[in-house]
Amino acid sequence: MSCVATYNGNALRAAIAPSASTASMAFMRGSQVPSRRCFSTASDFPPHQEIGMPSLSPTMTEGNIARWLKKEGDKVSPGEVLCEVETDKATVEMECMEEGYLAKILRGDGASSIKVGEVIAITVEEEDDIAKFKDYQPSTSDATPSPKAPPPPTPSKEEVAEKPVTPSEPKVSKPSAPPADRIFASPLARKIAEDHNIPLSNIKGTGPEGRIVKADIEDYLASRGKEAPAAAPKAEESLDYTDIPVSQIRKVTASRLLLSKQTIPHYYLTVDACVDKLMELRSQLNSLQEASGGKKLSVNDLVIKAAALALRKVPQCNSSWTNDYIRQYHNININVAVQTDNGLYVPVVRDADKKGLSTIAEEVKNLAQKAKENSLKPQDYEGGTFTVSNLGGPFGIKQFCAIINPPQSAILAVGSAERRMIPGSGQDQYTFASMMSVTLSCDHRVIDGAIGAQWLKAFKGYIESPESMLL
Repeated sequence: MSCVATYNGNALRAAIAPSASTASMAFMRGSQVPSRRCFSTASDFPPHQEIGMPSLSPTMTEGNIARWLKKEGDKVSPGEVLCEVETDKATVEMECMEEGYLAKILRGDGASSIKVGEVIAITVEEEDDIAKFKDYQPSTSDATPSPKAPPPPTPSKEEVAEKPVTPSEPKVSKPSAPPADRIFASPLARKIAEDHNIPLSNIKGTGPEGRIVKADIEDYLASRGKEAPAAAPKAEESLDYTDIPVSQIRKVTASRLLLSKQTIPHYYLTVDACVDKLMELRSQLNSLQEASGGKKLSVNDLVIKAAALALRKVPQCNSSWTNDYIRQYHNININVAVQTDNGLYVPVVRDADKKGLSTIAEEVKNLAQKAKENSLKPQDYEGGTFTVSNLGGPFGIKQFCAIINPPQSAILAVGSAERRMIPGSGQDQYTFASMMSVTLSCDHRVIDGAIGAQWLKAFKGYIESPESMLL
């Protein structure tokens, strides 16, 4: 059976949902694994296609099958969804691009850790061919075996005669002397000594050539007034635990955060900002939103807007490090950390500096809902240049340091607002104000300390004078 890889034309390939942007569609087509069309011989399988696990994101190396929407024997038509693939970013629909029949599903619902390119299903053109693939197994390799190397030429009689014959000398192995500090002991004696934490150097052996034997260990224990108790059970054997399967998004989050802490030189800057005027403006704007039927603004929506405008003022913080240059972005796209049952997602608000507060509020709520439903598309989370993580409002965390989301160079950690007593100008004078702590984590390769301080100063200015964000 010979196989020909088809990259376009009549091929079944995974595709992003119809709502995807043109740029994302182009990326998806360019990164997919092609199906293989196989032509049969008289004694082999009929013509069919091997559908491989596609690559649906730049960092994807393996994926999971969330569920099949078609079953074996079903007819498939162009545009119909075959299955849902859980990538390292989200769950993406895999669409059919050719008419045929789904003859065999090789990796069923819930199949995990499927390498990109690994065959997951078989399709055929004729319905009568479906039953012939009941026991089908994909070929492990399409590579043809390399020809064997020819045997070395046999030397001629003349070459043998010319070669001098040297008498072989017998090899005699010389016994190596044992180290002077080596202690000889029987295996049983070593085990008993290890169970009782007894250094063998404290015991004089009475066995052959001074070897320590079991009787020597027992005599030593008796001299210490101890009996040889049974070995205590390991602590692990007494623990009660449950192994929780790790989702694909959590695996990727773990590897990326580990890479960030290992390769990015983090440093942290913290500042307190008064949010009394921010709360007052939010209350006024929410009254207008209710009257117009819009969504209410959260404090985080105002923080996202302030962060975007601060990036416009200090564009050095809107950059990424490469080994040869620093890439400074002209778009200000803010990723927003969203915690879900499946793991941590960071959907993106694009061009946040150019959008109004009501638009930001609506986008954040919609993206957060899609994240919780595990229905984010690649255009919903790719292309961010800065990240905001808020544990203050939802969880009441006062202050924390966030880990930079590579390839970005900064992330803002937002704490909760609390009432504090603020000293006044005179003696025994003080006022109360609502203060919010924020911490900026910076990549020192890209953002110098003074630049990070400038960004925080600009951010604090927008938070404490929020009306300036509306200009």
